[in-house]
Amino acid sequence: MKPLLPIPILILMTTGCSPHEARVAAAGAEPRGANVKVETVVDSEIGDIYQASGSVRAHYSATIAAKIAANILEVRVQTGDRVQAGQTLVVLDRRDLEANLRRSEAARAEAESAIDETESAVTAARASLQLAQVTHHRFQDLLAKTSVSQQEFDESQGRLQSAEAALEMAASKRRQVGARRTQVEAEIAAARVVLGYATLTAPFAGLVTERKADPGSLATPGAPLLTLEREGNPRLEASIDESRLGLVRAGESVAVEIDGVNRTVTGRVAEVVPTVDAATRSFSVKIDLPTMQGLRSGMFGRAGFASGKRHALLVPQSAVLERGQIRSVYVVEGNSARLRLVTLGEGREDRREILSGLTAGERIIVSPAPLLTDGARVVVQEAVK
Repeated sequence: MKPLLPIPILILMTTGCSPHEARVAAAGAEPRGANVKVETVVDSEIGDIYQASGSVRAHYSATIAAKIAANILEVRVQTGDRVQAGQTLVVLDRRDLEANLRRSEAARAEAESAIDETESAVTAARASLQLAQVTHHRFQDLLAKTSVSQQEFDESQGRLQSAEAALEMAASKRRQVGARRTQVEAEIAAARVVLGYATLTAPFAGLVTERKADPGSLATPGAPLLTLEREGNPRLEASIDESRLGLVRAGESVAVEIDGVNRTVTGRVAEVVPTVDAATRSFSVKIDLPTMQGLRSGMFGRAGFASGKRHALLVPQSAVLERGQIRSVYVVEGNSARLRLVTLGEGREDRREILSGLTAGERIIVSPAPLLTDGARVVVQEAVK
């Protein structure tokens, strides 16, 4: 019978190895490693892009404020509500305004009554004048015939002059009362306009983005109560250093990256503000954006303006691993994958600029497998340009 010693020795030698490693060890060969695709990092000339940051704003916005001082009775909308043009937003206490309107209407009624009285007075004065004129003409004829004395004629002339003065006084009173009625009519119109200020309505259809008042508080002229923005046609308002003024032209198309929706869209420069802010030494540019779902006023955005050429290292976006704030790529060194920390720059379509961590000529792994680890053996399957 053969000795049994070699059996436990063979078991001891293979313990702790995977079946594949055991087969490789038994065959006397090293593990092959994972197949990977690589790309050689090259120094490329690219268009330099100046990034101007700013915020998304609505094309049209309005601050809803009171024109009069009054207590707020109702605020009929909340932040985030969509409203229609003419919809009631805020209702103020209008009792004092209604009282002023009633006083003006009472003054108008009084003026109209006075007009009736002055009309009667003018009619009576005109009749008295006509009688005085006829009488005076008669006395002129009688005086020529020496049928009346000079004193009687003078008394007739005096009555004529008094009748003329009375008519002029009545007519003047009539004009004064008419002017008072016109004034009261203007006061009534003004009172009705002011009464309309007690109801604040939406100037256009839009979205309520801010509410700053509640019922019970006092509205004062000019103090904002609500902020309303018209939806659609958003803009990016960006600040650009004054030294870069030559890069911007109204009407040109620019790429705009909006962080809040994680999208890059094409915008159009609608307006270049001609004045420079003395504090920041920059000027403002307004860029029209396409309407997109999820875009909100106040979101951060960056607009890219072409500013010449420069050299850069670009790698595929699929080669970059992002774990939190840490960015890295796998570099092939010999037959091993080495994890390399990198600093990223601008994005160009499906590629990213590498600011530090790589040099031209190194080979990086494109689309590394999730289970790939630092130091793992790899086999280059094919080269990717």
